[in-house]
Amino acid sequence: MDITFERVESRDDIAALAVLADQIWHEYFPCILTEAQIDYMVKKFQSAPAMEQQIASAGYEYYFICKDGTRVGYTGFVREKEKMFLSKLYLKKECRGQGIASCAFEFLEQECKKSGLHAIYLTVNRHNDNTIAVYRKKGFHTVKEQAADIGCGYVMDDYVMERTVD
Repeated sequence: MDITFERVESRDDIAALAVLADQIWHEYFPCILTEAQIDYMVKKFQSAPAMEQQIASAGYEYYFICKDGTRVGYTGFVREKEKMFLSKLYLKKECRGQGIASCAFEFLEQECKKSGLHAIYLTVNRHNDNTIAVYRKKGFHTVKEQAADIGCGYVMDDYVMERTVD
């Protein structure tokens, strides 16, 4: 199994990423969120215009996660002053449990080291038990809880988790 990371740079890349994000979010989140909230969040955070803005003016970097040359997921992050904010790490359902997320974390650690960053932090829905378990297995611990109003009556009810990079 060959896992590679392909940087999202062009408008065509962003459009393809938006399609992949929509697919993964609608497959994964119905057990946690309503379809209406998923639609709203995809449009607000993972649509092509939203990601173009994030890349152009908020410092986001997105990468396709490829397995044997096929795009099977994606990650998105921001290099901050001392830490990396891991905003997104998603895989297609059929690609979970194969060690691909572990490869992604290795990639993210390498990117941290290149930039002299000492930690990775992320937010995760408090009810996303499977993902929280994966993050804990990867050395993340909960540093705080937060609730963020994202508009239209929706709230992101999250844990903030962090781990150091050796």
